[in-house]
Amino acid sequence: MEFSLVRKYFNENYTIGKLSVDGTYLCETIEDAVRDLHDRNHDGDFTDPGEGKIYGKTAIPYGRYEIKMVYWEKHNRLYAQLQNVPGYTGIFIHSGRTEKHTEGCLIPGENKLKGQVLYSPYHTEIVTNFVRKGLQEGKQVYITIK
Repeated sequence: MEFSLVRKYFNENYTIGKLSVDGTYLCETIEDAVRDLHDRNHDGDFTDPGEGKIYGKTAIPYGRYEIKMVYWEKHNRLYAQLQNVPGYTGIFIHSGRTEKHTEGCLIPGENKLKGQVLYSPYHTEIVTNFVRKGLQEGKQVYITIK
């Protein structure tokens, strides 16, 4: 199963994208701002001077990531989590409204208001159900961010 997130609209504080699964459009997303990341000293964190990451305000790097269902203690339930994101930990797909509700995570919803997504709990549940179903069927689940 392959999710695709195409980043479309870039702002100094947030990024709006279009999320699809196996070629079928699902919804929009909001993330933190995309920044130019360079791991200059090859330590994998992007946080050293000149590397570009601002903690809690930087979208994850472009790339392809496996998704698994992982228990998130903060919310006391299973969530879809992106695996092995360079320089990041705990990247989940969860509900929210603005980039202030994410620290690198992906927030699905409908971008009907500038800088926000609406109906996020509904769209998060749809995405989660796709991931859960794919994993239950023995499929590997991935997301490509471009």
